[in-house]
Amino acid sequence: MKVCIYGAGAIGGYLGVQFAQAGADVSLVARGAHLQAMKDNGLKLLIGDEERVVHPACTDNPAELGEQDFIVVALKAHSVTGVLDAMKPLLGERTRVVTAVNGIPYWYFHKHGGNAFEGKTLESVDPGARQWNELGPERAIGCIVYPATELEAPGVIRHVYGDKFPIGEPSGETTGDIQRLSGLFTRAGLQAPILDRVRDEIWLKLWGNVCFNPISALTHGTLDVIGSDPGTRTLAKAMMLEAQTIAETFGVKFRVDVERRIEGARKVGAHKTSMLQDLERNRPMEIDPLVTVVQEMGRIAEIPTPAIDMVLALVMQRARMAGLY
Repeated sequence: MKVCIYGAGAIGGYLGVQFAQAGADVSLVARGAHLQAMKDNGLKLLIGDEERVVHPACTDNPAELGEQDFIVVALKAHSVTGVLDAMKPLLGERTRVVTAVNGIPYWYFHKHGGNAFEGKTLESVDPGARQWNELGPERAIGCIVYPATELEAPGVIRHVYGDKFPIGEPSGETTGDIQRLSGLFTRAGLQAPILDRVRDEIWLKLWGNVCFNPISALTHGTLDVIGSDPGTRTLAKAMMLEAQTIAETFGVKFRVDVERRIEGARKVGAHKTSMLQDLERNRPMEIDPLVTVVQEMGRIAEIPTPAIDMVLALVMQRARMAGLY
């Protein structure tokens, strides 16, 4: 099984090590000092006191790798459109694209149930519908990323917690491809339950991201602070209720209520969201796939989003002032 990890950073590198040790023919697309370190010394994964090192093919030129069975896209969501041309040599007739990205994926309305939204594209996550047209929604497999990992140094990934990557076909079917993919995750010591309603899980994670990420970037508050302070907790709840109304309009079912979701985030403790980490490290912020897309879907469903609109306007201005949007 040929698997390319496109974006072998913290999560992609973690998967690369685990897949390689499970016997898959893994290749990694990366760049800069991280790529050079992997070429020189292999890719190292630190899990507790254990150290795992693999030496997969690594490159910044995907054309060297040939057609793949699976491409795991582990980039920041806003970076995907910019690499589509480079990705094309990896695509064969039966190649599947696993979207291990945050937020709503480009294929969301593919095989959505034959309703009025079938085939609709989302400008905020897929500008000009390039992913839809060039990767194709029929290639897509959904993947929700729950583990936390860090790029500790070039060529070195540290696992923080978690091993769960739920996956699912847009149609909800259990296909041979998704069984093969789930089997690979299992052999790699990871959990990849096959979901027949993968969009529910996408929204469950996004439900927290849509509020906690921008609020943290604006306040520099960690999850415990945002979830404990009455003002920010109330604002987060208002944003989440707006998002829930939108999601349910599109048929999503939430398995927990909003208070339980907020409390779960609060109990994580003094954790900085990815958007706050990006701001502090002067990296582009994932505003569109986590917040703007929810606003866009609200417009499609004709549902007002006053709380989301206000926070989105503020965080976009904050990011622009920092040159990160």
